[in-house]
Amino acid sequence: MSIDLPLVLTLVLILALLLASAFFAASETAITGASRPRMHALERRGNARARLVNDMRKSKERFIGAILLGNNVANILASALATSILIDWFGHVGVAYATIAMTTLILLFGEVMPKTYAINHSDRVALATAPLVRAVIWLLGPITHGIEVLVRVMLRLMGARIGATVSGLYREEELRGAIDLHYGPGRDIVEERRMLRSVLDLDDVAAGEIMIHRKDVETLDFDLPAARIVAAAAESRYSRIPLWRGQPDNIVGVLHARALLRALHAARGTVDQLALDAAVAKPWFIPESTSLLSQLRAFRERREHIAFVVDEYGSWLGIVTLEDVLEEIVGDITDELEIAARGGRQEAASTLAGVRREAGGTYVARGSVTIRDLNREFDWRLPDEEASTLAGLVMHEARAIPEPGQVFTFFGFRFEILRRQRNQITLIRVTPPPLEGGK
Repeated sequence: MSIDLPLVLTLVLILALLLASAFFAASETAITGASRPRMHALERRGNARARLVNDMRKSKERFIGAILLGNNVANILASALATSILIDWFGHVGVAYATIAMTTLILLFGEVMPKTYAINHSDRVALATAPLVRAVIWLLGPITHGIEVLVRVMLRLMGARIGATVSGLYREEELRGAIDLHYGPGRDIVEERRMLRSVLDLDDVAAGEIMIHRKDVETLDFDLPAARIVAAAAESRYSRIPLWRGQPDNIVGVLHARALLRALHAARGTVDQLALDAAVAKPWFIPESTSLLSQLRAFRERREHIAFVVDEYGSWLGIVTLEDVLEEIVGDITDELEIAARGGRQEAASTLAGVRREAGGTYVARGSVTIRDLNREFDWRLPDEEASTLAGLVMHEARAIPEPGQVFTFFGFRFEILRRQRNQITLIRVTPPPLEGGK
């Protein structure tokens, strides 16, 4: 039995073209779908293939043009060869047979299978195929360049814009999406995701939203005798104490405990000879609209740890400290003095100060707890555009100052007012939706 050598060679060529089609399909899917952060990290560690992947992504048009050109040539040539064979065997009806057969083969082995594998192993396939794809781009460079120019001209004639610069907002949304996809077992992953989100939020949060309100700030009258000021500073759990003169609104300085100790040492421990002015720093006032990112940068540049927040009329509203900004990233920071002030007790069943988790998945929270802290701690999605605290949110949605015992349902959450002091809601029981609370 004689072997038809031309037929065998044609079949081998068709098989080779199908493999080429599979290669082009897999490499296109893998390189476009590979993890951008991981490729960047690998390139910085000296991975040459990762650098090739990143280079090809930078010139997307040329990369896509070369891949599509190679893929189409392989598919069309394979189909033409198969058609010629089947026409020889079956006559004109062979065209229909060739169409059915090649569509099935190309769809199954040249598209679906390689792309499915590439989607599930995009990083590995991208690194494996990068050198060969780069060679194809170089080989087909003149043709793809001509196609690229033609496409640009046609798109420009149709009024379409290409090559537009990606906005910073788009990059931030992409990064937030990557953070949301950062998941895994264990508390560490949850903490990492929470802190990464908080870092991105720094530029969107104003100092007025996290400040310690003036009514909660411990201050001293600068006109008091030096002995009383020293005694008050010694009893205080804060290292920096605002000083006022005439009226509490008139902040004139900040008493620093370390500077006070140096002044006492210079006076040889004699309070009557104490030069108190040497231990007092000038107050630093900032607008309430200052973003936390700008404030963090200012704290670092000025080497200061406390700033006084004022409104548009210059009235003192409260203070913001470096620790407050850091707590926006890492969560509540409690030192040994704060624990002692609470009688050695931590907040029960919750790492967030002012919130206590109850049996059954409910939470009892102070009204002054910020919505942002709740969202960060428990992965909730309560809005904080109109109000910054839990009490403020309830009052905004209720359009009134609720009475103890009243219950409201907003955004799928149930809010029960437990305690109210004058016009201030001080304690609220929050029942999150099942999916929100099921952590």
